[in-house]
Amino acid sequence: MTQTADQKSTITSTGATATSTAPSSLASAHGVTTIADTVVSKIAGLAAKDVSGVHALGGGAARAVGALRERIPGSRTNHSQGVSVEVGERQAAVDIELIAEYGVAIADLATAVRRNVINSVERMTGLEVTEVNLEVSDVHLPDEDDAEETPVRTTTTRVQ
Repeated sequence: MTQTADQKSTITSTGATATSTAPSSLASAHGVTTIADTVVSKIAGLAAKDVSGVHALGGGAARAVGALRERIPGSRTNHSQGVSVEVGERQAAVDIELIAEYGVAIADLATAVRRNVINSVERMTGLEVTEVNLEVSDVHLPDEDDAEETPVRTTTTRVQ
């Protein structure tokens, strides 16, 4: 069997040889496209945040640093917070740490996050996503926002 440089053959469970074409959009006769890790991590972070039931990305320390950074005038939101990636020539692996909303089925949430991250990264970069590992580090309770948003003010009267 003759193969081109963009094809690889595998032997299936029945013993037959199957040929698959590898993605060639990043490497062609006209040059090579390299995608930085930060690009893939931003895409994965935005895709994960788009899933209903994801409250935030990152653990407690990362979110605290991110909250401080956002208060600095002229700073930007870190869309890759809680996301780490490994990018090769044709493949990428993604690790995401997230906080789930209370009441959401975590198994269903993990499936939805994986599907959205894989679809977004593969569509936008042309890389094959080999795995998306998720770590659910906390569950966000609805009353936690209420406590943070309404500071308690104690007013004392100095005169009567």
